[in-house]
Order: sequence, then C-alpha cells, then structure tokens
Amino acid sequence: MDEQHDTGDEDRGSAQPGAAGRPTLKTIAFMTGLGVTTVSRALKDAPEIGEETRRRVQLVARQVGYRPNRAGVRLRTGKTNVISLVLNTEEQIGGFVSDMIYGISEQLAQTPYHLIVTPYSRNNDPLEPVRYVVETGSADGVIISRTEPDDKRVRYLLEHGFPFVTHGRTEIGVEHAFHDFDNYAFARDAVRKLAELGRKRLALLAPPSSLSYYHHMRNGFLDTMAEIGFAEVPFNTVTVDHSIDQIRARSLQLMQRPNPPDGIVSGAGGATFALVAGIEDAGLKVGRDIDIVSKQSARLLHLFRPELYVVNENVRLAGRELARSLVALIGGAPAASRQSLAQPGPVLALGE
Repeated sequence: MDEQHDTGDEDRGSAQPGAAGRPTLKTIAFMTGLGVTTVSRALKDAPEIGEETRRRVQLVARQVGYRPNRAGVRLRTGKTNVISLVLNTEEQIGGFVSDMIYGISEQLAQTPYHLIVTPYSRNNDPLEPVRYVVETGSADGVIISRTEPDDKRVRYLLEHGFPFVTHGRTEIGVEHAFHDFDNYAFARDAVRKLAELGRKRLALLAPPSSLSYYHHMRNGFLDTMAEIGFAEVPFNTVTVDHSIDQIRARSLQLMQRPNPPDGIVSGAGGATFALVAGIEDAGLKVGRDIDIVSKQSARLLHLFRPELYVVNENVRLAGRELARSLVALIGGAPAASRQSLAQPGPVLALGE
C-alpha cells in the first residue's frame, strides 16, 4: 500500500507546519522526517514500529495538537474511536462523577479514543441510552455503572456482542468485564473497627437494595455482626441515594428511638454529611455518643468532623481501570481477563 492510500480521508490538509488547516499525518511526517505510512502506524502502536519511533511520533503529535479525522477513520475502519460513559445524571455527590471522568480521560489520553458522556435520569429507562449507542454505532464501547444483580443492560450488550465494561458486578451467570470496589470487605472492616471502639448497637446506612453493591455491603455487615455476636439496629427507611434533607430527618428519628445505635456504617461520604446533621439535631455528638465509619470517594469528611472514621475509595483509579479494560476488549481481549476488584484501604481516624 502506498503512503497516500494509507492515510485516506484522515489526512486531507497541509503538508507543512504553520500552514492553513489543522495538523495532519503529513504535518507529523514533515516534522519527523518519516513517511506518512510510518507515522500512521506509529500512532496506532503497530508492533512493527520501534519503541523510539513510536515515542517520537506521538510526542510530535501531541505538541502540534494532532487529532485524527473521525469521519475518515470511521469510513476506512468502521470504528469511531469513541467510548461512551453512560451515567445517571443524579449520580452521587462529592466528586464521584468528576473523578470517574477524570480517571477515564487520563487513561484514554495516550490512545486514539475519546470519551463522550451519555446521560440518563432515574425517571428514564436505563437501557435506552445503551440501546441508542449500540443501534447508532456512535461508540466502539460502553462503560456502565450502578449495576444490578440481573442487569438488563448487561444482558442486552452481551446479546449484541458489543464491547462493554461495568463499574460493579452482576449475578447473571455470564462472564463479563468489570471493575469493582470490595464493599463486602469495607463493611466487614467498618464493623470490626466499631467493635474495637466499644460500640455494640450498630446500624447500616446502605445503598438502594436494587443495586449489586448493596448486597455486597449488607452481607459484609451482617456476616461480621453475626461473627462478633452483635444485633443490628434497623435503619432501612432511607438509603445513601436519598436527598440530604431526607437522610437528615430519618437520622434524627433513628437517634430518638428508645435504643438508638451507638455505631453506624455509612456507604457514601455525601450521605454522611446529612447523617451527622441528624445526629446533632438529636443533641448527640459524634465521637462521644456515637461513632461512624464512612466510605468516601472525595476526601472531604476531614474538613467536616475530624471525629469520623473513613475508608477511601479511589474512583479515579476505577476510571483508569475501566478505560484500560474497555480498550483491551475492543482490541479482542477476553472478558474474563478484564475483571478486577479493588480492596479497601485501612479504616482511618480523621482526628489522628
């Protein structure tokens, strides 16, 4: 194949830097002294191109702001070089969404892929945005979050053979790529920490029961409570997805019961702000009357109440891992090889 044919529609434009038009493969070839075919292959990480040449070409491409013509790429290869992140527009507060997007974008920066966010709300069918991407071919792969044990989005993507990775696991009985945080281990460690602090009447502020990570977190909580011999103080009138006002009001009601908890495990940092407010509305003090171990994805709780205990979830790391896995899947990697479970770090005392 000669060099002109190899570039296709992607390389219309000037051959020299500084001329009118956007930078093209010819621009990079001119600046590096390489052929256009070599430049094109170096940008695609072709194995026959030496590492030093790849680095030099990719450095020049970044310096001149080179971006491939997506229309040309799609006509020639059938690929969009786009990855779609399907997100609930009411996703958790406290930096979860921004950290996820940052991590994905950071990982994709060294690849030909670009990220688009496909939003939906809880009032809409969560399958609809996934179906749209698949039917229109508007992306090469999909990242979905907030998985359910029997997730219809996962079933749909499997049936259509469309590359995808999930932030969270399912129980559908078919191998698929995922990255998840070990919420079972988080709840287990949280209960043990509260027991070390002398707390015995424990409650769990959990995610919605429809989500997979609710079951992981609740099982970790209940299994460890049974192991230690504690009884749960039920707190099932509210979840971490409820509004701040709702969580605050229900927390006040919880603490006004005849035998309120003296320890709480909270499944989200944003919910913990409202939880503490409700406790203080009841005239009680965190660290004296009650202890809380909270998971958080944005490190903000230390600015709020140093008496809290936290376990940090690295959502940027999750974003990087999801993007890395999806690019590998698009390249033909088996789904079973792209499964990872992040372990929680230690329970940290913010005041220490």
